Amino acid sequence: MGNQAIIYCENQFGTMDGKTANGLVRESGIYDIVGIIDSTKAGLDAGEYLDQKKNGIPIYASLDEALTMLPEKPQVFIFGIAPAQAFLQKQERQVIFQAIEAGMHIVNPLQEFLTDDPEMVKYAERFGVTIRDIRKPKPRSEWQIFSGRILNIDTPRVTVLGTDGACGKRTTAIELVKEFRRRGYKVAFIATGQTALIQGAKYGLAMDAFPLQYVIGELENEVIRAYEEEHPDIMVIEGQGALSHPAYSSSVGILKGTRPQAVILQHPPKRKVLGDFPFLPMPDVVSEIKLIEHFAKTKVVAITLNHEQMTEKEIDQTIKAYERLYQLPTTDVLKYGPGKIVDQLIDVFPSLQKGMVGTGL
Repeated sequence: MGNQAIIYCENQFGTMDGKTANGLVRESGIYDIVGIIDSTKAGLDAGEYLDQKKNGIPIYASLDEALTMLPEKPQVFIFGIAPAQAFLQKQERQVIFQAIEAGMHIVNPLQEFLTDDPEMVKYAERFGVTIRDIRKPKPRSEWQIFSGRILNIDTPRVTVLGTDGACGKRTTAIELVKEFRRRGYKVAFIATGQTALIQGAKYGLAMDAFPLQYVIGELENEVIRAYEEEHPDIMVIEGQGALSHPAYSSSVGILKGTRPQAVILQHPPKRKVLGDFPFLPMPDVVSEIKLIEHFAKTKVVAITLNHEQMTEKEIDQTIKAYERLYQLPTTDVLKYGPGKIVDQLIDVFPSLQKGMVGTGL
């Protein structure tokens, strides 16, 4: 399978439900993203629309237009929408059939598994393409519950939790990983969602594909596996949802399964209600920090911002206000980089300080 890919994100690119496409545009991982399909933003540059920085990835009105205009056909079609209901709409299903007919391999991040769909499987076989269901878990016979082995691992572990879903936790986590590596640290990244797995994360799982009891054990197992294979200086764990969120339990599984000694809290200051549940108000930073620290044996050591709907001036003012109010380093990693947060983590974990790096302790 080649690595040139086009992402379908009709009417959702740049929104919460388009987070899979958004993430792949910012960090493509193993794929070379050559286009986005979203008729409502056709003709724009994906990077410029998302982050005001051109990246040369065009947005097309349709798959037909993309295949006509691209110099060569992409080998992969990625479904880039992550809706709350997680199931294909009729028109979306037709576009996937069209991509198969064009000879493109399918990457599906939804909880609706296309490899369990006889019609889809038969069509894929007919045109000689593969279907990859990112969220499809390994056989039940291989699932593990918590074993306690993680209690014997002293490697620093940090997770990025948030005050809501789809607020930039994965993006911040990946920026931290890149900065640690730039400074010469050996980092293991533990993925917990579909986008990071599409990007090619070596460790992790789509945790919402497992019952909670097994999620805890499976996450512990991924930490153990990363430790035994890499002996990293630090592990960075992708967060999901929010611990306070009434509809999601994913943060519970992450805190119990990976037992992070430090937490970065990601927060969108302008968001007034929960993204997928507009009848519920957003929690504030203080309540979320207190909840996390009460629930788990860990500390929130820094705050990172999601700057949606914020001006440059508002971002700067918020960073200064939060640092004064909460006495925690605060930044926006997409605007100012993750350096301040990495500096804080080096202060928090003595083993990361000069002269001890590479010990794996």
